[in-house]
Amino acid sequence: MGFLNTILAPLEWVVAWIMVAFHSLFTAIGMPSAGGWTWTFTIIGLVIVIRIALIPLFVKQIKASRGLQLIQPEMKKIQEKYKGKNDQVSRQAMTQETMALYKRTGTNPFASCLPILLQAPIFFALFRVLNYNIRQQIPIGPLTKQLVIEADNAEIFGVKLSATFIHSTNMATKVLAVILIAAMSVTTFTTQRQLMMKNMPESALNNPFAQQQKILLYVLPVIFAVSGVNFPIGVLIYWTTTNVWSMGQQFYVIRRMPAPGSPAEKALHERRARKEQGLPAASVQDDVLPPPPRGQRQQPKRQPKSKRRPGVPAAGSLPQDGDADEEDDGEGRAGPAPSPAG
Repeated sequence: MGFLNTILAPLEWVVAWIMVAFHSLFTAIGMPSAGGWTWTFTIIGLVIVIRIALIPLFVKQIKASRGLQLIQPEMKKIQEKYKGKNDQVSRQAMTQETMALYKRTGTNPFASCLPILLQAPIFFALFRVLNYNIRQQIPIGPLTKQLVIEADNAEIFGVKLSATFIHSTNMATKVLAVILIAAMSVTTFTTQRQLMMKNMPESALNNPFAQQQKILLYVLPVIFAVSGVNFPIGVLIYWTTTNVWSMGQQFYVIRRMPAPGSPAEKALHERRARKEQGLPAASVQDDVLPPPPRGQRQQPKRQPKSKRRPGVPAAGSLPQDGDADEEDDGEGRAGPAPSPAG
């Protein structure tokens, strides 16, 4: 715990300073100092500051995750090459080829975890501020005794921001906690699924790494749902807000910088083609070229009987019974056709 406290103590002060700054801003525009929505917007402001600071790392995470997926076919070839070879030389050669692949493709397997790793201490710092300092009304940094008492008693929908599902007997608290936990789980699932299904080519989804990602796609929301009953309402608001931010931010990045061969890249090319042709955005077609105009087929006109060639039916008409049995007698008059017998 001593090492953890050493890491989290400065972050708790940073969290406290940001919260007090936003709280001062909202009270300056007329919101009540002890109001629940004042402290709710303060937590949302904390999310915005943190996520803006993490934007460069978030873009790197998107690119790193995409790169790891795209090189999986080559990774599979390396693994197949050394399959069943457990000697030291083979393992070393496999490691060297893998690292060479990372270097050649500019892929960093650790970059995809950086935003989560860097955000986790901030999350735990906020958890401790809300769960320890505010619930037990212990001042920290700029969070004075008066402010922690106000934050501890702040309510939205009749629910304290410092209350938890598991430690509360208030039904409103349990209902709001369940709603926020469900929102937190759904946004986590949607964000991960958006990354896998829209920004990955089909060839990159059939490998062990992608299978692990699919497992996490369903496991992470369950973990959040189970652990969320211990989180204060304020922490649930923080986590749900940051998930919504991640979902929107990821949607923007995937839309602008899709992975090669992914459905998102195909959609980007279609949008650009429609824009060049001046087509409205709503006309989404698999083939971006407009179909040729359809006109009514012109029906052939029936010639007058006087202008027909002998023995030839009028264009667009079926031969009549009499037409088939008549032929010209040489004087412009039609006579009976000779019988086969002569």
